[in-house]
Amino acid sequence: MLYKELYKESNELAEERFALVRERIAEIEEKPETKEKYKEYFRQTAQLLQKQAAVYDLWADDAIQKRSLKEAEECNLGFYEDILGAAYQTSYANPDYAVKILGEEFGQLLCAYFAYVRREIGAAFRGDLMQLTIQMELFVEIYNRFENGEEKDAPEKSAVQQDLYWFFHDYSEIFYERSLRRLIDPAEDFETDIVMNADLTDLRYLYRYGVYIGENEKQIAAFLNKMTDEEIQAMADTYTEGYRIGFEVTGKDLSKKQTVQLRYPIGFERMVRAAVHNFEKMNLKPTMLATATSPNKQFDYDHREDRALYLDKAYVERCLEARKNYFEEEKKLAAGHAGPAVIEVFGEEPFSPENKECAVKYNEKQQKLCVYEMNMAGQMINEYIKGEERSFTIIAYPIPEIGERFEEIFAETVKLNTLDYKLYQTIQQKIIDVLDTADQVHITGKGKNKTDLYVNIWKLKDPSKETAFENCVADVNIPVGEVFTSPVLEKTTGTLFVGQVYLNGLNYENLEIRFKDGMVESYTCTNFKDEAENKKYIRDNVLKHHDTLPMGEFAIGTNTTAYRMARDYQIADKLPILIAEKTGPHFAVGDTCYSHEEDNISYNPDGKAIVARENSVSAQRKESVEKAYLNCHTDITIPYDELDKITVIRKDGSTEDIIADGKFVLAGTEQLNEPLL
Repeated sequence: MLYKELYKESNELAEERFALVRERIAEIEEKPETKEKYKEYFRQTAQLLQKQAAVYDLWADDAIQKRSLKEAEECNLGFYEDILGAAYQTSYANPDYAVKILGEEFGQLLCAYFAYVRREIGAAFRGDLMQLTIQMELFVEIYNRFENGEEKDAPEKSAVQQDLYWFFHDYSEIFYERSLRRLIDPAEDFETDIVMNADLTDLRYLYRYGVYIGENEKQIAAFLNKMTDEEIQAMADTYTEGYRIGFEVTGKDLSKKQTVQLRYPIGFERMVRAAVHNFEKMNLKPTMLATATSPNKQFDYDHREDRALYLDKAYVERCLEARKNYFEEEKKLAAGHAGPAVIEVFGEEPFSPENKECAVKYNEKQQKLCVYEMNMAGQMINEYIKGEERSFTIIAYPIPEIGERFEEIFAETVKLNTLDYKLYQTIQQKIIDVLDTADQVHITGKGKNKTDLYVNIWKLKDPSKETAFENCVADVNIPVGEVFTSPVLEKTTGTLFVGQVYLNGLNYENLEIRFKDGMVESYTCTNFKDEAENKKYIRDNVLKHHDTLPMGEFAIGTNTTAYRMARDYQIADKLPILIAEKTGPHFAVGDTCYSHEEDNISYNPDGKAIVARENSVSAQRKESVEKAYLNCHTDITIPYDELDKITVIRKDGSTEDIIADGKFVLAGTEQLNEPLL
């Protein structure tokens, strides 16, 4: 448990401050001295902080894992019960309710702080006393401005806002050291200790993380506990081999690396433990990032832009400086990091958010600042963890929420993740051979699907040695299979339409995007009655606050087995993009798939060099990195049943269909249709 040593010095520095602020918060919880309308807010916030302090006591006594299962469950529920289900309607974490009760002047600010305290619950479980202490001190600082409010005027809103601003500004070094250390330093082994040393048959271990543990986490852990060691090992092997092969096929030297970050859903610890042993054989030590299903996605959505309360240029520069300082101090660790190995889950009900009137929102200037910050942070990552030297892998499994046939779907997904990649590689090469003759590719929808899109394809100088499309099987993106390219933006024009699609956890109805010369020209959906809300929803969550984005990828998914699974189990709306993108043609808005690696030529299995690695946006990297990279990439798939044709159009005007009426018609691809019958 090396992480305890990492926190030892800062914990010792915080001990006296913690004792003092804790005593003060206990007084506030017992008898808040403010105007009447604020009393319950401060009492509840003090109570939440006191609960966190009590957890830290357990951690300090090495007693968290000694609690009974009932005690652990009750503690977990106690932290989240006010945002679960209908309780959220009358929670101070709900912006509309907070403004209604606390008033327009302070409702947003106090709600945002309450949400921040909730998001930092995990600090107490990690034994991070400094983090716990400073957030408690901020609470007292804010409370003091309201104390004895019946006898004095309410504080200036700007004063409370400044409290938040200087808190996040002044402590940014701490925040970024913590987050980046979890990325590259294996000594930050809180999660590793749980994965490798806990008794995974005793589900009390789930409650050591300090995050919401719902039915998905409990049931998936119990389900994996029923699997044989051989089954678990096979899953881990698929996952880690994909990672290793990702380095091999791109000609990157994995032996130069020392660490890999395992990003996994809580409940999958048996598989992750086996994966750690596999990575050890590759001489890689783990860093880890564990996630859980959200207790309330509306809460997450409501607070996604809370930084707008204190976001300005000076703050962004301070955050970038803090990142830079940490990377400079830990250059060797950063250079030795190989990249993430990700386990995703799917099966949650598609989420369509409500736009809360009182939720904090970025203004236009702040949106541009977010784009700038994301760009600069991306460049920094690439400077210290070089893109041309790192790789990744992603694999996905269902969770119990997917329905009563969960175990069947899980078994089908395991099969899906281990399909014969050689078969797909051969068939996909036949598709690529025809695509490489294209001047343009024409994609059309059928029925209610309005897609009518022309994609301009990279022109090959030597077709005997070059290809425009990558033959992608099961390495970094599991499962197989797709062929993809970076479109030539100029003359890539038309409409992309999908009746329903689930992107980055959000549901979109009748998503329509128009491209002109490869750039997003206009967009809409039908999620909201107000067209302005529909446009904002897409701009914020698909375009990531950019005015426009290029089409960074055009691909044809070939995994008709995945499509059949989705159809048979009626889970198409629940598939993650990792699988969904293999079930039809897809188009990405944002960076190309070769972002920061344009000049590192890779090859298909047939030996041809993949030359379509950039577009006119990423080509600007030689003059302006800021203009070249967007730091986002969102895939949008048209399912086979909404697809009419994918047609190659050659320079001489001749054409050849790859797909017609949603079926593969190119000679040599007929086997892909079998699951569609």
